[in-house]
Amino acid sequence: MGDTQTTTAPPPTGRRERNKLRVRNRIYDAALELFTRQGYDQTTVDEITEAADVARGTFFNHFQRKEDLIAAWGEDRRDQLRGGLAAAALAPGDGTQQTLLHCMSLLAEISQRDSARTRAMLAAWVKAGFPLYEQPYVSTMFAEFVDAGRKRGEVLDAVEPRLAGYILRDVYLGTLYRWAQPGAQMDLETELHAVCRTVLAGVLSR
Repeated sequence: MGDTQTTTAPPPTGRRERNKLRVRNRIYDAALELFTRQGYDQTTVDEITEAADVARGTFFNHFQRKEDLIAAWGEDRRDQLRGGLAAAALAPGDGTQQTLLHCMSLLAEISQRDSARTRAMLAAWVKAGFPLYEQPYVSTMFAEFVDAGRKRGEVLDAVEPRLAGYILRDVYLGTLYRWAQPGAQMDLETELHAVCRTVLAGVLSR
């Protein structure tokens, strides 16, 4: 899940590839702007192509269906998270709690960068059923950090990293859903840190 105005992609090498990426990003930006302003269900492909100033056929050259825009949004969020972790240059010796709290801070920053867009796209993401069949990228990442901590002796031997990753993903998404509710008054980063520490209280060795 992500909310910048353009999707992240490797720099295209030729003019044709660059033009193709520009058109794709224009469609993507126009779609997310419409989803945020009037809702995902209320937005048609024709409205997206009109806002992006492209032909209807051009839309389907880049996205097979409207739901693919939600998938692109999710991939963009993952790219932002990967970029943030790379920029932080987390060392193998960094503590499990420190690493996971940093991840939660990055996830909060990504969501709050454009909170209105995040809320609109999160509603579309859930409605389209993505939580049921999308690959659990975040849980895998959490599990890797827990496994590394267990090998360093920071995490109890009885803890199964895969299950711990799922639990951390579940509390992350649950917190995100509560933050996204209309009228919710909460600081996302503070709440994510609190739920993360609560889980880690039963995971970390003394």
